[in-house]
Amino acid sequence: MTHANPPIRMALYGATGRMGHGLIRAIHDSTDYRLVAAIASPGSPVLGSDAGTSAGLPSPLGLALTSHVAEGLDEADVAIDFSIAGAVESHLAACAAAGVGLVIGTTGLSAQTLIAVEEASLRIPVLVAANTSLGINLLAQLIEKTAALLPKDYDIEIFEAHHRYKVDAPSGTALQLGSAAARGRGETLEAVDMDRRGARAAGSIGFSVLRGGDIVGEHTVYFAGPGERIEITHRAHDRMTFAYGALRAAAWLAGRPPGRYTMADVLELG
Repeated sequence: MTHANPPIRMALYGATGRMGHGLIRAIHDSTDYRLVAAIASPGSPVLGSDAGTSAGLPSPLGLALTSHVAEGLDEADVAIDFSIAGAVESHLAACAAAGVGLVIGTTGLSAQTLIAVEEASLRIPVLVAANTSLGINLLAQLIEKTAALLPKDYDIEIFEAHHRYKVDAPSGTALQLGSAAARGRGETLEAVDMDRRGARAAGSIGFSVLRGGDIVGEHTVYFAGPGERIEITHRAHDRMTFAYGALRAAAWLAGRPPGRYTMADVLELG
């Protein structure tokens, strides 16, 4: 007689945000995962209330929202972070101390936090994802290959649109795509990021941003050359796409050896 695998036990940072609510609903709807900790910011007005009720589930989960960063890590297989950039370092420290891998979907990380990621990855598996959708990660590969094949006199512009509440601009995903384009040309994004104060420099990569309404996420990469223009677009219609991708990443990361991983590893994109 065979038995189903036990559910993967997950701790969630940023449990009261848009992505946090989506992840709670996705975990609730699946038998593959179990939420063991729902962690919010110390200033959240709903601390102590039920995480399921906060996320709009029809019935309580029996799990209270907390601000304690180590809550539930002793029984978690893996943790997911969709909080705010300034909180990620403390979450990394808590996970490293508990020996629990961490998927970081929070964007806008500072240079100091990225150093903390590298240090934590010596002790636990850490996956940093600017975007957890399959489509975006496939798009990044297409962008890198396209940039490598086209002449450098094709101007590259990355347009992105998100809802009015998104804080960082350009988005982490736009920067991911910009980095992919730069790699395709054998450059770093820092070396070719466009200065908007003057005429466009040859070989530069520019960014355009829209914030408004309830746009889930839209990214278009333009390759504008002599007499033609190539446009490659990804549009997200439902935020749950990112939640499902994050759960897939977390399930993959659980039990991995210490190290720094990406969505390309999860999706075996090479």
